[in-house]
Amino acid sequence: MIRKATLQDLDQLTNLFDQYVVFYKNPSNIEKHKAYLKDRIENNEATVFLAFDENNPEKAIGFTLIYIIFSSLALNKILILNDLCVHPNARENGVGEKLISQTVALAKELGSNLIRLRTSKSNTVAQGLYNKIGFVREDYLYSYDLTVK
Repeated sequence: MIRKATLQDLDQLTNLFDQYVVFYKNPSNIEKHKAYLKDRIENNEATVFLAFDENNPEKAIGFTLIYIIFSSLALNKILILNDLCVHPNARENGVGEKLISQTVALAKELGSNLIRLRTSKSNTVAQGLYNKIGFVREDYLYSYDLTVK
């Protein structure tokens, strides 16, 4: 089962989110991550979908965190699938694909025709899933980051 996360899900979401940021070589920090997620949900700044174990419907096993931005060129909304995580014990069961399908449904509901995501070059498992679903890797745009100090 997949549904939109609420503040009642914050503890389970935080645990999954913490595992996710550690995977990307960031330090674990449950309290900081919980506050971040709480702010996103309370302020309606993101949509979070949670996937639950079919055999234990109270146990969250994956999530997506989606931001909505606007495109001047497309004159439309773009969904940024910023974070996607499936607990290691629940992988290879279609959970990631179901979470992305829920994101696609949200895009359609909002009238958006574009979902964008980024992943590390070394995350070939995720890349395989994205290719299978139909995501197309951009080769014509460069991505730049500026760390502001």
